[in-house]
Amino acid sequence: MRKFICFFLAIFFVFPLCVADGYKVLFIGNSYTQVNNLPQVIATLAESTGDTLLYDSNTPGGYTFRQHLNNATTNALIQQGDWDYVVLQAQSQEPSFPDGQFMNETYPFAKQLCELVRQYNPSAKVVFYMTWGRKNGDSDNCPYFPPLCTYGGMDSLLYLRYMTMARDFEAEVSPVGALWHYLRDNNPNIELYASDGSHPSLAGTYAAACSFYTVFFHKNPCIINNDYTLSHDVANKIRIATEKVVYDSLAKWYVDVPMTIAAVPFTSSIQLFPNPASNNISLVADFVPTNISIYNMLGQLTHSLKAFTSNEINIDISSLQNGLYLMQVTDNKQNKYFYRFVKKNN
Repeated sequence: MRKFICFFLAIFFVFPLCVADGYKVLFIGNSYTQVNNLPQVIATLAESTGDTLLYDSNTPGGYTFRQHLNNATTNALIQQGDWDYVVLQAQSQEPSFPDGQFMNETYPFAKQLCELVRQYNPSAKVVFYMTWGRKNGDSDNCPYFPPLCTYGGMDSLLYLRYMTMARDFEAEVSPVGALWHYLRDNNPNIELYASDGSHPSLAGTYAAACSFYTVFFHKNPCIINNDYTLSHDVANKIRIATEKVVYDSLAKWYVDVPMTIAAVPFTSSIQLFPNPASNNISLVADFVPTNISIYNMLGQLTHSLKAFTSNEINIDISSLQNGLYLMQVTDNKQNKYFYRFVKKNN
């Protein structure tokens, strides 16, 4: 974590010094980031917990990843360097389009932006801003692609595509869309949308800010001591929801999880084999695990195993679909170890 240092100079007086922990964050997106000034809201919430967030942004309305790659301001900000996080938010509809269109019009430009960020900011973390389905679906594109006709259909596609980009480009996710989905299901009286059924209301922006605060600082959002413009009851419900969706499942969103698929474990104290595996996978550790969780690349929990008596464990994965999975292993001190494996039928 960076240290921001400020000096207050006064003639004939002692020079006091103040130091605060914080991050420098660059936001690349469009109106979903710009409306209600999301970066400033995050900074305000961070300030309430004693944390510091300095930021800059480029958020022209309706901008796509392709447009950002060709935008002089975006390029200059990235090349400025010294960012701790760079947030990437796609045009709100584009990631939900059919596979071929997504792979041609969004995916390659997201990849190029990630490469550009890392070229000039080798220590920075890229965070994808997972947005949400429109309140009643995408009526403009519904006739051409029926899954977009409903909120659920559009939202599930956005979820899938943002998780795919984060997985493939070794990035983290701020799962704002997933948080909105939870709030829609569990707190339907909280209006997350502006009157257009697309952009965020103040409550929607507050939820996004809580998600980003949690991802950046790895802290429980319930410590946030600022309700912004909301009633305390509404703000508190959003913070509690963020705790459940984001903070309690940081590994699902690839937050501080090593992303490289390799033939060796992320910690030398664990061996996992075979990899790829078909019906069973074995784990050998130099400790007895207290919990083993397996997640698919949609962030869905597929296995939760407990109460082990041995450090050698055989896990039945025959029910899993072919693909890439994340295993989280917890020891008795609540340390968490991560390993990726491939399920592949013979």
